[in-house]
Amino acid sequence: MDQFEFTKIAGSVLCALLLIFGTKTIIEMNVGHSHEKPGFELPAPAPAEGAAPAEGAAEAAPVDKDETPEVLALLPKANADNGKAIFKKCQGCHVSEKGKAPTVGPNLWDVVNRPKASFPGFNYSAAMKAKGGDWSFEELAHFLHKPKTYIPGTKMVFSGLPTPNDEADVIAYLATLADTPVPLPK
Repeated sequence: MDQFEFTKIAGSVLCALLLIFGTKTIIEMNVGHSHEKPGFELPAPAPAEGAAPAEGAAEAAPVDKDETPEVLALLPKANADNGKAIFKKCQGCHVSEKGKAPTVGPNLWDVVNRPKASFPGFNYSAAMKAKGGDWSFEELAHFLHKPKTYIPGTKMVFSGLPTPNDEADVIAYLATLADTPVPLPK
């Protein structure tokens, strides 16, 4: 086989690969990515009292309902094993073993009923330090729902758990992380 034949074969193989991957890329770019409206809607400032809303202004977003009572009602039947599985999302930033140093977030060993912003060696945000109080079941439910809404200025970037059941299960798991686990309410 001479140089010319090798060049033709190599060119054919490269052309076939380009055709396969090029077609795949074009299909992936065009399939399943339709949007109702392009772009984002920015929130409009609230109209002055008594003034009519500006034409074309978006309606105010619904207020997020407080799911804390629902989470607290679910705690007696919460599943700590399910909470442990859900907690795997948290392990990118938090450790939960006794005696371990904090990582991106504080160590969550013995967090239930611990004072906020109190794990030694972790640099908490000013907002977390100012919040004060202990991590009761109710406080954890508020925080796990939407951390940045509950404590504006927190360093925690997690947006919150999606359902009250998930929140209750994670709280039940956190309650087990102690030398003397905290009993769930009856």
